[in-house]
Amino acid sequence: MLPMVAIPDVPFKLSAMCLGNSAFGTGLPEAQTDRLYTAFRQAGGNCFDSAHCYCFWLPGGLGASERALGQCIRRHGDSGKVCLITKGGHPACPPDYPRPDHYLAAEVLAADIADSLDRLQCDAIDLYILHRDDPRVPVGEIIDVLNGHIAAGHVRAIGASNWSVARISQANAYAAAQQLHGFVASQPQFNLAQPNAPIPTTDPAMRYLSAADMAWHRGSGLPVICYSPTAGGYFAAAGQRGQGAYDNSTSRSRLQRAMQLAQRLHVSVGQIALAYLRCQAFPVIPILGTINLEHLHEDLAAAEISLSEQLVQWLENGGDMPEVLEW
Repeated sequence: MLPMVAIPDVPFKLSAMCLGNSAFGTGLPEAQTDRLYTAFRQAGGNCFDSAHCYCFWLPGGLGASERALGQCIRRHGDSGKVCLITKGGHPACPPDYPRPDHYLAAEVLAADIADSLDRLQCDAIDLYILHRDDPRVPVGEIIDVLNGHIAAGHVRAIGASNWSVARISQANAYAAAQQLHGFVASQPQFNLAQPNAPIPTTDPAMRYLSAADMAWHRGSGLPVICYSPTAGGYFAAAGQRGQGAYDNSTSRSRLQRAMQLAQRLHVSVGQIALAYLRCQAFPVIPILGTINLEHLHEDLAAAEISLSEQLVQWLENGGDMPEVLEW
C-alpha cells in the first residue's frame, strides 16, 4: 500500500502518489477510467489532480476532466473519501480559453471555484491550487480572497502552482502575520532531468524546481506535488521521449546513472526517477499522468523503493556510486 503524507489543513493524509486526471472525459473510455481509478484506489491512492482549464484545447473538452473525475468518484461511492485537488486562476489561452486580463481577480477566482464545485459535484475542494501567479496582484490580496473561500466552506486548503518560492514565501509570511491560512503545498515541474528551458523571470510561467528552490523547500519543509515526474517520459523511455524539453549533457548523465542503479536494484528506470522524488529531504508527491494500466502499476510500485540521501545526491551529481541496499 502507498505510504501516506500529512499536509496541513487537508482533512486527511494524502497517498504518496497522486493520479492526474487531465485525460479523463476526453477520449478515455469510461471503462478505462474506472480501471485506472480502481487500480489506484486498491494501491492505497486517495488524491486526484485536475484543473479548471484542462482539455480546453480539445473539442468540447473544457471542464471535461473535472466532470469526469466527479462522476467517477460518485460511481465508486467515494464521495468524501478521497482528496480532490483542482486548480484555477489560469491566464487566457486564446481562442479556446478566453480569460480576463486580471485572471487572479477576486471575481474571477470566485467564478473558477464555483465552476469547479459544480463540475466535480462536491461540497468543497480539499486542496485548491492557483494555476499561475500574477505579480501585479499583491500576495496579501490573494491570500485574503482565498481565505474568504475557506471561511465560506468552498475550499479546505490552498496551494500554488508555478509560483516562485519568493512569492510563496511572501504569501505565507503575510498569512502567518494575519493569522490566516497560507499555501500548504507547491505544484511545480520537478524531476531528475535538467530542463532545457531557462528559469522564468516573468509570470505567468510554468516553473520547475531549481537547485535554489530545492534548498528552500528543504529549509521550509513545504510539500511539493509535482507534475512531469519522469520528465515527459524521458526516464521511463530511456531518453527516447521528452528530448526537446530535457535532452542535454546533464540529463543524459543522470539517465545513465539511473539506468545503472535500476539494473542494480532490478527495477525500471522510470521507477528510479520516481523514487528519487519520493526520497527528497522534503515531502514530494509525484502526479502520475499515465493512462496505461500496466504503467500505472509499475509507477505505484516505485513507492516501495527507498534511496539513501547519498544515492539521491549521486543520481544528481555523479561520482562513485554509494553503497546500495537491496530492496
